[in-house]
Amino acid sequence: MRETANFLAADLGASNGRVLLGRWDGERFELEVLHRFENGPTNVLGRLYWDVLALWREVKAGMTRYAAAYGQPLAGIGIDTWGVDYGLLDAAGRLLGNPVHYRDSRTHGMVDRLFTQIPKAELFDLTGIQFLELNTLFQLYSMRVQNDPQLAAARRLLLMPDLFHYWLSGEQVAEYTIASTTQMLLAQDRQWAAALLARLDLPAAILPNIVQPGTVLGPLLAQVAEETGIPAGAPVVASAAHDTGSAVAAIPGLDAHSVYLSSGTWSLMGIEVRQPIINAKMLDLNFTNEGGVDGTIRLLKNISGLWLLQESRRQWEREGHTYTWEGLMMEAQKASPFRSIINSDAADFNTPAAMVDAIRAFCRRTQQPEPQTPGEVVRCCLESLALRYRWVVEALEEILMSAGLSHGRQLDIIRVVGGGSQNRLLNQLTADACGRTVVTGPVEAAALGVIMMQAVATGHFASVAEGRAAIAASIEQEVFTPHTQTGWDEAYARFLHMIE
Repeated sequence: MRETANFLAADLGASNGRVLLGRWDGERFELEVLHRFENGPTNVLGRLYWDVLALWREVKAGMTRYAAAYGQPLAGIGIDTWGVDYGLLDAAGRLLGNPVHYRDSRTHGMVDRLFTQIPKAELFDLTGIQFLELNTLFQLYSMRVQNDPQLAAARRLLLMPDLFHYWLSGEQVAEYTIASTTQMLLAQDRQWAAALLARLDLPAAILPNIVQPGTVLGPLLAQVAEETGIPAGAPVVASAAHDTGSAVAAIPGLDAHSVYLSSGTWSLMGIEVRQPIINAKMLDLNFTNEGGVDGTIRLLKNISGLWLLQESRRQWEREGHTYTWEGLMMEAQKASPFRSIINSDAADFNTPAAMVDAIRAFCRRTQQPEPQTPGEVVRCCLESLALRYRWVVEALEEILMSAGLSHGRQLDIIRVVGGGSQNRLLNQLTADACGRTVVTGPVEAAALGVIMMQAVATGHFASVAEGRAAIAASIEQEVFTPHTQTGWDEAYARFLHMIE
């Protein structure tokens, strides 16, 4: 019998985090959640922060639970987080302040202001990245514009997972997949855009060296090992440190005919390509080229995903109404279809004080019936998301055609991973709206991707393809075939008119 290799993954999302144990027995992966905890922004005097020290404490708590339950040395430790956000360190390697949340208002107006110095088309030609106000580039630029004293004091910028890598291993690096979310990386060269930053009076010298996913950074620091009880010598691995990069790495069967959909607070939908696609069609549709594993590019669109439902549920809870997710889905199934449609990516839904009120106001402004019951609100959100997914799939086909890559490449399967893959109603609506087969799983895709890339880095697998095959043997997947239902084409026409 082969000895089991144990790997730890800390998977930090925008709303919660988990520390998981991944066991590899030579044939299958087995996952165990050791520790769960909440995450979210903290408002201090009108600025939104991440409580990064609390997150570090929770990561170590998960490590401590492993040490208490298992005596076996770890084959690896890795971490993934959301993209774009960062911490700044001083010359002694100490954190200058809590990282600012990507939804903070400091970047409002910064996109248009930056374009007065560097034209939009030129910036896209260099970076190949989708224009979002929350991107690291615009966050740093806002610090320069506002003369933030932390920027002047900073000697190192570490993106969120790299900050934890540093605290685990003592190594200051930028893992490629997370670095690619910043809009500060040259898409073709895959190195920092130093000349671009100089034009904006931003300090390229604070950016660390870039390492590829699957890089062993070194052993766990002795002080962290002692504090948590983890056996000494555990390798810290920079896996695909961006959570979507790890989630995509873990998708079985991902091929030229597949669209991936990482479904959570955000929905990230796209395809794998070997080289970035940078042309007028990509710029016009505002798609992005982010780094993937094994030399790939994740060509994708960021979509505001289950954020709409999460925030609606929070509003109902504040108002004294507690609903389970199962109950909300049952009510949504009973609600009339196609009654109200919203653009989930509209600015109205970025940081509303009350999401349900924002949804109703959007419907009122667009001369649609306002959803009243929780079932009607949820139905509106889910159908609108499914229509947005249809738009993205059709846009991906246009992009492939514009790049001369569409010959023989039919995008006929949507592979859904992440927590949102458990929403069976949304999966079926997605199949119906897009007219394509939907295949779901794994749920813990990001964590499995972190673990699998550790296994590649430490020699347990010879390749990412071998690791994906192992994941396929370890999970159950569900298939949703599209139903023939009238009304989707008419709803899609309404959706297109709305977003135009």
